[in-house]
Amino acid sequence: MKIPLAPPDPEATLSQLMMTKDGANRTLQLLTRGMDPAPGGKYRHWDVLRHLTPPGGLTPEEWWVAMKVARRQLYRRLPLKDVEGRPFRFAVADPVMEMLHFIDQAGGAVKGSDIVTDPETRETYLMKSLLEEAITSSQLEGASTTKEVAKDMLQRGRQPRDRSEQMIYNNYQAMLFIRSAVNRPLTPQTVFELHRILADKTLDDPSASGRFRNPEEAIHVVDNMGNVLHVPPAAAELPQRLDTLCALANDKSNELHIHPVVRAILLHFGLAYDHPFIDGNGRTARALFYWAMAARGYWLCESLSISSIIKTGPSKYARAFLYTETDEGDVTYFILNQLRVIVRAIETLHERVTRKAEEIRETRMMIQQATYINAMLNHRQLALVTHALKNPGFVYAIESHKRSHNVSYQTARTDLLQLAELGFVDRGKSGRAFIFVAPQDLRDRLTSIARNKQAIGRQTPSLSTSDEPKQ
Repeated sequence: MKIPLAPPDPEATLSQLMMTKDGANRTLQLLTRGMDPAPGGKYRHWDVLRHLTPPGGLTPEEWWVAMKVARRQLYRRLPLKDVEGRPFRFAVADPVMEMLHFIDQAGGAVKGSDIVTDPETRETYLMKSLLEEAITSSQLEGASTTKEVAKDMLQRGRQPRDRSEQMIYNNYQAMLFIRSAVNRPLTPQTVFELHRILADKTLDDPSASGRFRNPEEAIHVVDNMGNVLHVPPAAAELPQRLDTLCALANDKSNELHIHPVVRAILLHFGLAYDHPFIDGNGRTARALFYWAMAARGYWLCESLSISSIIKTGPSKYARAFLYTETDEGDVTYFILNQLRVIVRAIETLHERVTRKAEEIRETRMMIQQATYINAMLNHRQLALVTHALKNPGFVYAIESHKRSHNVSYQTARTDLLQLAELGFVDRGKSGRAFIFVAPQDLRDRLTSIARNKQAIGRQTPSLSTSDEPKQ
């Protein structure tokens, strides 16, 4: 990746301008121009701005000065510092406020459906989202396992077979850990535990899990061509820097007036910038973001996968870091990039939920004439039947159903055995365990039941399974 061109120094530009004819008057006009810090809603870096036509007869350098003057008036200094000891800062520009408003509005409801707000169905959808984030976060770090294989592993509880699968398994365990840790203050020990979970059985040196990198383990962030993009702080600085990051996470006074979503993004940025571990820094940084969002009550974020959005444009993610490093530590670039990721993830959630609600509605319509069955099926069974309609031959197991919906073994067992009794899945065996297969003619079976509800009788289907082997 090409490192963006560093912006011209505003003070140097003004000094040169002062030396020109009528320089004092022109400088005064420039400083009092009232330039929009983000013209057209775009918070542009110099590397982009220099290619555009400046307004009002300004040179590109003068345009940059006027914009920096406007941005500096909005800057808020942060306790986080760069490798030179200079504080990072950010500007609460209009595009930041607009996206925060959108996220806040989305925090209480999802348009078009109650799938992620209804307590009964929310857990099912949440488990699917955790699977998605675990897989794509690992793929960002190099895991090569396909999504289908990874989902099968996690849903069936199969042990990982290689490093890629182990990364995905670890990410899933980390997301579950975050759910259990949201009510605790963030401490270095919590961050180390999170890293231990994420790095388990994936490091060349297992002892590097859950500890700072050592001075002799100096690392650099490079692109796929080997070009150095970022040199993290020295190992000796890491304890103090992590303490500062935790203090920012736990601050209840909000003297800095930082929006909770921005705070979560800053935790992500701070850990990724410091790179405190020999490996797994990106995964840990994204996990901290989820922790911070959940800790501040943004429960909707549990149903989002930010990594799946980042994965579609990883260069934007990296460039946002570089823009910050080359422009006075202005972390607004990274904040804006991550806000766009969150907004897109919310929009994707809306689209998926709306689509899922429509699919379930269609399934209900197919069996609505069989009133007895329609009333008897719970949301988990409806979701499985909906999936089975689109995936003839798909094999379901009690353990995978249990994990998909985060229910007990007995509940999952009852769900599947009842569906088998109704003829919605075909029961078989794999070894000593029962399996349940989506019929090729399921649509015809549903249609037949809808036309003749007498075909299944009016008695509760027998769930006697005394011959079932222990799985």
